[in-house]
Amino acid sequence: MTGSVRNAWPTLAIMLGASVWGLVWYPMRMLAGMGLSGTAASATTSAAACVFVLLAKRRSISTLSWHWLLVALGVAAGVTNIGFVWGAIHGQVMRVLLLFYLTPAWTAIFAHFILKERLTRTDAALSLLSLAGAVTMLWSPELGMPLPDGLAEWAGLMGGMGFAMSNVLVVKVTRTLPAMKPEMRTAVIFGGAALIASVVTLFEPMPAPPAAALLPTLSLIVIGLGVVLAGNNMIVQVGLARVPANRASIIMLFELVVTALSSWLFAGEVPGPREWAGGACIVVACVLSAWVHRQGGQRSPPAPEALDIAEHAPESKKKSTRAMV
Repeated sequence: MTGSVRNAWPTLAIMLGASVWGLVWYPMRMLAGMGLSGTAASATTSAAACVFVLLAKRRSISTLSWHWLLVALGVAAGVTNIGFVWGAIHGQVMRVLLLFYLTPAWTAIFAHFILKERLTRTDAALSLLSLAGAVTMLWSPELGMPLPDGLAEWAGLMGGMGFAMSNVLVVKVTRTLPAMKPEMRTAVIFGGAALIASVVTLFEPMPAPPAAALLPTLSLIVIGLGVVLAGNNMIVQVGLARVPANRASIIMLFELVVTALSSWLFAGEVPGPREWAGGACIVVACVLSAWVHRQGGQRSPPAPEALDIAEHAPESKKKSTRAMV
């Protein structure tokens, strides 16, 4: 392997992960079209991913120990998962994803209260910038208050808050349980997502059950999607181990490009001027957040942290950990 390829492949691995996450909404809609609800699809694919991780990394199971933080992390991952999947199935994908990407605002707030990190003026300004982007995207004279339009967009917003909480909790877990292997935290995230989605499924009106003839195809998609997501997770973790976290958060914005193209090609969704303007504010907030915290990291020696990125996405301070479906 040449030096240039060796230096480039970690970035390519992260871009591959972002591409998978930017396309995953489509097979989830396929499952919904076959009669598997969003929460049921989230539960089954997350369970498949969790089983795959446990089988592939079974030697690390000994590092999995009980702690209430793992329960909290699993619940946050479940909210993240359900919010994104349900919103992407029932709403306009790009708007749901942009609401999901309000992570810098929520992460700064949660980190202040949970990790006892000081909320600086810069953090507050970047949080306000991302929220201003959301207001720009959501506001219209006809609708009045700039609030999410419909349950799908509320689901995307709640999913983003769950993602921010997951980001903060995974840092707390790495500090509290440093002996736990990253892949076991990944298993906790996927397992928590599966359990929470299963519980929510009990309260969701179920569509007509899938036709018997579709069950083999449906099962194949569920298992295949779970394996792809778990394998993609592991590939991205290897890339993230060789790329600074704040630079990685910018690379992960490639997901927005893939999502915009895939939603246009597969669903005929074209963002309007307000979506572009609001999305630009959110993306700028994410990029500036990464740059500001990279500069801060250069001025002060970094604290040793266990690497744990179960999933992706830009976030304001720490490595990200989204369990996606």
